[in-house]
Amino acid sequence: MTLLDILAVLLSLSAIFGLINHHFLKLPQSIGLVVIALAASGAIVLFDLITPSFAIGGLVREELLKIDFYQVVMEGFLSALLFAGAVHIDISEIARRRSAILLMASVGVLLSTFIVGGLIYYLAEFVGIKLPFIWALVFGSLISPTDPVAVLGILKRVTVPPLLKAKIAGESLFNDGVGVVVFTIMLAIATGGGAHGGEMGVSDIATLFVVEAFGGALLGLVFGYAAFLMMQSLDEYILEIMITLALVLGTYAIALKLHISGPIAVVVAGILIGNHGSQFAMSERTRKHVFDFWELVDEILNAILFLLIGLEILVIGVNFNYFWLSLLAIPVVLLARLIAVSVPIGLLGIREKFTEGAIWVLTWGGLRGGISVALALSLPDGPYKAPILTITYAVVVFSIIVQGLSMEKLVRRVIKSPPDDIPGMPEPDQEIDVAVSPSGPEKD
Repeated sequence: MTLLDILAVLLSLSAIFGLINHHFLKLPQSIGLVVIALAASGAIVLFDLITPSFAIGGLVREELLKIDFYQVVMEGFLSALLFAGAVHIDISEIARRRSAILLMASVGVLLSTFIVGGLIYYLAEFVGIKLPFIWALVFGSLISPTDPVAVLGILKRVTVPPLLKAKIAGESLFNDGVGVVVFTIMLAIATGGGAHGGEMGVSDIATLFVVEAFGGALLGLVFGYAAFLMMQSLDEYILEIMITLALVLGTYAIALKLHISGPIAVVVAGILIGNHGSQFAMSERTRKHVFDFWELVDEILNAILFLLIGLEILVIGVNFNYFWLSLLAIPVVLLARLIAVSVPIGLLGIREKFTEGAIWVLTWGGLRGGISVALALSLPDGPYKAPILTITYAVVVFSIIVQGLSMEKLVRRVIKSPPDDIPGMPEPDQEIDVAVSPSGPEKD
């Protein structure tokens, strides 16, 4: 199949499955696509069991293997999806909860990585699966960051207080970049990929983390500001949309070449363009076209990504040897998420007031998605790839379907909004922030 054939099939299936969901299941679009794709995959597997002579599953699997899921997600869709999410973020609300966001996106990810890794290591031993501690940490690192694509999709249909929404969205955008950096470090340690092919020392780890994370942020800031200056010099929405496209793809491609964090780079660039850029470099007409364009891109790529997540079961396969470990991994990941959220909020709660019920919403709303699956699929072939891939897929499917569908009910049950989450009300001991609105003044 050519690239055009693959795109045609994926877009056609997304449209057909989306139509079925709209008329019959009436689930949120992303969740509906995963459910229908899983059902279709299950039907193919069942058909193969009943009539093995047709080998339909083998043919479909052969075609799906031509799609490099890791490349599609990490080197294709992710840059556009992160930018589309970041461009709609209100930086004033992010700034008001910057401490919580930064702690959850850094300390939280590290805490979760080691909690998940440690528990999975002992549980794997308990159920008779050999999984070295460092490979358990590799799993912990790829499953700990919440998926911004899944999280932002849920936030579109669940009403939460503005500052809590900022925490959820901001953390998911930044912890994705941090999570990829931690995964890179853990995988390098597991495979002996340190300097000159030797083992990684503490200095190697620290250097890699600083270069990847802060290098990505700096690249996004520089390229985002350059795009801002170009957009400020004209008032032509088609050209300005092209500038944002070039910014996203160019920034991400250069970040990959420089071995710094592409996700962090495009998030920083997106926040800059969505706030400073929309206020000072776009007319009202341009602003509407730019935001509508990125919203459309977000919806289309989301549909294809969640469709692929559902179909990937045919590639991964069903291995009942890892059934119990997969089942146990779900509460382990949720427990680690609860601790990773509770510790930063507990520390900051000494001087800041948080929405009652925020910990439960942040825990249950920490969805995993395509990024975790892509990272698991990128693991080198070996004895530990199969168990990690299987339990990753189990956690992701549970996260998207069960957590995603119950999120709205949870919010209604536990959220009681205090004054600090009402727009325009200051937090205790803080000055009132002036919001930067995407619908700012007209450009001269």
